[in-house]
Order: sequence, then structure tokens, then C-alpha cells
Amino acid sequence: MHIPVPSTLAPENWPFSLEYLPQPAYMVGGAVRDAILGRSREYLDLDFVIPSDAVKVARAIARRYQAGFVLLDAERKIARVVFPNATADFAQQEGDSLTTDLHRRDFTINAIAYNPYTQEIIDPLQGYADLEQRQLRMVSPINLANDPLRLMRAYRQAAQLGFTIEPTTQTTIRTLASHITEVAAERVRVEIGYLLASPQGTPWIASAVKDGVITHFFRNATPESCQKLAAVDKAAALLTKNWSQLGIELQQYVRDTVKTTWLGIAKLACLVHPNPEVAEIELQELTYSRAEIRAVTTALKLFPRLNLTNMSLREQYFLFQEAGIVFVATVVLALSNNTPVEVMSGNKSLSAYAPLISRYLNPDDLVAHATPLVSGKELIITLNIPASPVVGELLTEIAIARAEGKISTPAEAIAFVRKLV
Repeated sequence: MHIPVPSTLAPENWPFSLEYLPQPAYMVGGAVRDAILGRSREYLDLDFVIPSDAVKVARAIARRYQAGFVLLDAERKIARVVFPNATADFAQQEGDSLTTDLHRRDFTINAIAYNPYTQEIIDPLQGYADLEQRQLRMVSPINLANDPLRLMRAYRQAAQLGFTIEPTTQTTIRTLASHITEVAAERVRVEIGYLLASPQGTPWIASAVKDGVITHFFRNATPESCQKLAAVDKAAALLTKNWSQLGIELQQYVRDTVKTTWLGIAKLACLVHPNPEVAEIELQELTYSRAEIRAVTTALKLFPRLNLTNMSLREQYFLFQEAGIVFVATVVLALSNNTPVEVMSGNKSLSAYAPLISRYLNPDDLVAHATPLVSGKELIITLNIPASPVVGELLTEIAIARAEGKISTPAEAIAFVRKLV
């Protein structure tokens, strides 16, 4: 079968010149797959297979273009060159031929190669046919067993590409599910992160739970947990429709160095034990960061309070103090825990949260974003009291009194706490 070569694969689009590649050399993997599918990438991620001297070739290219060089695997001879808008990985061919190398890959759609010298697509495993059928098919059960992380990658790639998993491959994944325990927890966590970040990943997280692939990590996850994931997606869409700023925040990472979104935090809260202390242990085992664990446990702890009616300003103040930036995940979780009818009905269910959301989105709101009228040091000097937890309590009372409209100036704040002392 003749497979047309997408123009996006042409060497003119690479961050380095073809002349620096030996003959033969092949581009493989996701870049070839995505080019055939017509999927464009802002950031190029290229993979090359070279019969010999792969690391030497990578080092020479990095030197020529003053690019970054990383030795990824000395034993298997894999190196990476990092350009401003692209990375290029160079791997030594496994086996005595390209075909042997391709037979060691995970799925047929990732086992398609491109020869830039002959302008030829090489497809010994009929990956192109699977691309046309929009399905993931394993190269072999042994390949999945040899690297069980590939079980999780099946769900992630199906979610990212909008593909199905071919039935025999799905059965094999279920059979090999227990092998996932051989994989370092942080590698599993990265794959879970991809699935949590968007609604497309939700049904595949549910499949991973049903197939037993992530039940070792989320021992308390149930079919009901997976229904909650879908409810979180609906709640997030509803909030985004009414408050676009919340939609923006839900897609932001907890921190720049922590690649879990706030939407992902709300979903994690659905998969772990509802008791924050038990959830913390589960998340620690998966090597989540302190920031992520605190976000999940805070959301679990606080979301029931959002459903309380007629909260006083004092109660609202303490809620915002405790929630901080976790508020956005907390409100999604609270809304998603309403009945499905309430979540889908829109404004009726949102009305309970609208006042709190308005406060949160208003940077000048004195309940959600209290700013001090006086400092602790000023209280200590003016009132002639020792430094102690009492100072913090007095500052809290000042903030609440200000939110309630009882005081508005530093002088009034001092007079107010004199009565308390």
C-alpha cells in the first residue's frame, strides 16, 4: 500500500539540516503518526532511529547548533538535543534492522517510520490502517508486559487522539493490569495527569479503574467515583459558561513546577478516599507534591461547607482564609456533588454558589481577600501586649469587623481591639 508522505515531515521543517543525519536514518513515533493524522504541533518533538553512533550524531548536532544535549540512556544509546522550539531524540536502532526495531514498539500507530532520504513511509505493522480506523492496536502482548507503563499510555493516547482501543488489545491490558505495580509511581502519576487535565480523559480514567490498571494506586475508586469525574467535567463547563475567569483558572497548573491543573485536583478528590487524612496517604504513595496533596485534602475538607445556606460573614471569611487559591477546585467539587439533575439544570444549582464566587472573583472583596488595616507589630506596640497567638486572633477580629462594615480605618481598628483586650 502506498502511503502519501505529509509535507510537514519534510526536513525543511526540522530545527537542523538533513546533512547532519547519516544514511540511513529514520524518523519514527508520534511525529510521524501526528503528521499523517494532520495534527499540528507548536512545539516539535522529533524521534530518530539511527543504525549506529546515535549519541555521537546527537552530540555533533547539538554542538553545531549550540543546542542543549542530554544523554537519556547510556546503555541503550539514546540522547536528546533541545532547541528553542523543538526537541529531537536520537536512539540507536534496536536489533539488526529497522523492521526489528519497529516490532519492539508499543502500538502499531507508533511503529510507522519515515525515511527522509528516500521520502518513503515504512509501515511493516499496518499502523496506517489502524490510523484510518482510529484505533490503538498493540504490536504484541510481550511488548506491553516488558514495559507495563504502556498499559497507561494506551488510555492516554486514546484520549489525546480520540481513538478506541482494539478489543484484543483491551483484553490484553486487563490481563496484564497487575503488572503496573512494577512501574515507578511517579511515571504512572504523569500519565494520570494527562487524563485528568481534560474531559476527553474522563472515560479513559473510568476504563483504567474498571480494567484494574489503577486500582492499586486508587484503592477506594469505584464506579461511582468515575461518575463523579463526569459530574466534575459538567460542573466545570457550567461554571466556565457563567464565569469565564473560573474556566481559565481551572486549566492553570497548581504551580509552574507542578503539572496538575485545578480541574485535575477536583478530579483527584473524586478518586481518593473522602477522608482527607486517608487521601493524603494515597497521594503520597503516588508521589504527588505537598502543594497537590494540600489542594486535594483542602477541597475534600471544605466543599461540604459550600453547600451550607445562610453562611455568616464570619463563616465566609474563615472559609476563604482556609481555601485560598484552592477555592476554584472546591467550588467545582461542591457543584459536582449535587444530584445530576441539579448539575445539569444550570442556574438553579449555581445560585447557592454565586455570592461566594462573586466575592472570590472580586480582588477588592474584604471577605475573600482581606487586607490588613494594621500590622501585628502595631498592635503589640500600641496595646503594649506580648507577641503571642492572641495577636493573630485580634488581627482576625479586625478583618471580620472591617468586612462587616463596623470599622474602616486603622484608628477604628485600634479602638475596636482595645475593647476586646
